Amino acid sequence: MTNIILCGGSGTRLWPLSRTLMPKQFVKLFEGESLFQKTVERNQKTCDAQLVVSNAEQYFLAVDQIEEHNQDHSKLDIKHSTFLLEPVGRNTAPAIALACFALNPEEIVLVTPSDHLIKNEKAYLEAVEKAKNLAEEDYLVTFGITPQYPETGFGYIEAIAFVDNDSNSGMDVVSFHEKPDLETAEQYIHKNQENQSLSQSTITKFYWNSGMFCFKAGVFLEELQKYAPEIYDASKNAFETAKIENSTFRIQHSQMEAIPSESIDYAVMEKSDKVKVIPADIDWSDLGSFDALYDEFKKDDDGNATQRTDHQSPITNNATGNLIISEKQVAAIDVDDLIIIDTADALLVSKKGSSQKVKEVVKQLNEQNSDLPNIHVTAHRPWGTYTILDESNGYKVKRIVVKPGKRLSLQKHHHRSEHWIVVSGTAVVTRGSDTYTVNANESTYIPMGEIHRLENVGKIPLVMIEAQVGEYVGEDDIVRLSDDFQRAEQ
Repeated sequence: MTNIILCGGSGTRLWPLSRTLMPKQFVKLFEGESLFQKTVERNQKTCDAQLVVSNAEQYFLAVDQIEEHNQDHSKLDIKHSTFLLEPVGRNTAPAIALACFALNPEEIVLVTPSDHLIKNEKAYLEAVEKAKNLAEEDYLVTFGITPQYPETGFGYIEAIAFVDNDSNSGMDVVSFHEKPDLETAEQYIHKNQENQSLSQSTITKFYWNSGMFCFKAGVFLEELQKYAPEIYDASKNAFETAKIENSTFRIQHSQMEAIPSESIDYAVMEKSDKVKVIPADIDWSDLGSFDALYDEFKKDDDGNATQRTDHQSPITNNATGNLIISEKQVAAIDVDDLIIIDTADALLVSKKGSSQKVKEVVKQLNEQNSDLPNIHVTAHRPWGTYTILDESNGYKVKRIVVKPGKRLSLQKHHHRSEHWIVVSGTAVVTRGSDTYTVNANESTYIPMGEIHRLENVGKIPLVMIEAQVGEYVGEDDIVRLSDDFQRAEQ
């Protein structure tokens, strides 16, 4: 069985922790692990291989986190991973279709988002085994979560089963329901409670739609071709024209844009007569808000959930029920039920219960053409990281770390010059037609418009300070002439 891991989405509801270039699935929120790493580890206990669907930026995050985790968990082997890179997102139906085209039609796949938290792993693996057995019988299986309260942020699955049926046979799906308003969600919960007390041969229940699926790759593609032929045809064409390098499939931008954007629920699951649902009481959360994150964190005696990157806890004085995540020391006095998220470049303060409105803040920032929704002060790149130390009109100062054996693209800038000072390691610098070495405590200068490249040929990280000077120092002032990572202009 192959685990198809979906890495799409930017996690805007967890801004400023989550950004477009570092979405929530890669943020290490739980004992030094990310949700992506937990997804990989959990599913490798039941799957033989994994196929990660992501965009190009997330690809390098995924590779790094699998390799990093593999140092302590020998089973998380990058050799068992295949990657499918989408240049632009087109929702879950095309993403899953492209992944299935890369597999044997008889291969059973377990489709999982990469940003969900599942705490009851034993029950989860049991539910997956039931789903696998149904998939072998050519069913399309989804997983339903028993709702604990009238949630308006999830879709719902209405299902029916005979009371005396074998629990391994799953439940037949009556219909899928979009995210309801509060009154409708309360009706779903009431019907569940009402049906529990009735004496009848069949039972109807409403479940949260978990977004997880299990089926044969070929069966899904057959149903997609039947109910959404335009998605099937465009996805097939995009896959057949993809560039293949080792275990990575790169979909061409024009081919990806030609695929209609649609969810798997709407394209197939709502229409197929082969759908079963497995009830899964697995202590599940999609962590779709800071309120949900608060519920999952450990609390002190006053109900405060706190986290700081250097493990020094925030100070609370007569403060209760708060969520505080900070990169610096925070003190909270005489405040209750607040969400305080403090990063190097942004501070969010919200009442608990209102954190769903964070996405409105992100929308406003995007309308202002701000970079804050997209990138942290420290940005992870395929060659390493850079951290913005200072920025103002006409200049920007960065700390750059280049991994051993990696190099930046061959590039030039139209609007800025750069001064490089090596702190540790050895830099190999290309400037115009010259290539030379810059050692620790030495510097070099890159004039505006000059073709250049930075490379680390050593065995330790290269650390340097870069001072950019010019009328414009935005990250999009990069003209890439050659790139090891096949990126277009920034």
